[in-house]
Amino acid sequence: QVQVVESGGGLVQAGGSLRLSCAASGSIPSINAMGWYRQFPGKQRELVAGIISGGRTNYANSVKGRFTISRDNAKNTVYLQMNSLKPEDTAVYYCYTDGSGAGLMVRYWGQGTQVTVSS
Repeated sequence: QVQVVESGGGLVQAGGSLRLSCAASGSIPSINAMGWYRQFPGKQRELVAGIISGGRTNYANSVKGRFTISRDNAKNTVYLQMNSLKPEDTAVYYCYTDGSGAGLMVRYWGQGTQVTVSS
């Protein structure tokens, strides 16, 4: 059983900051990439930021320079520091963990956390 649990969402004013956390636990032999997607109402999920086990990161153009992703491999935890938040960042944020074992790669998802940025 694998669990991916997010925390840190909430309501913030434009220009403010939030930090999201996501911890993966359970039977995952090896964790590769971790990261965050977000979903706007009526839209598909879009990648926000990802980080592989070696530390290389990638970001959506819309968040570059404002969001920073990091991870603690020892804790199987990924973080998303969000600064200079804008109302258009309002969405449900989902954490993902890519685990591998026995030649298979599986993506595990968290339940989502709401981020609301007021103008």
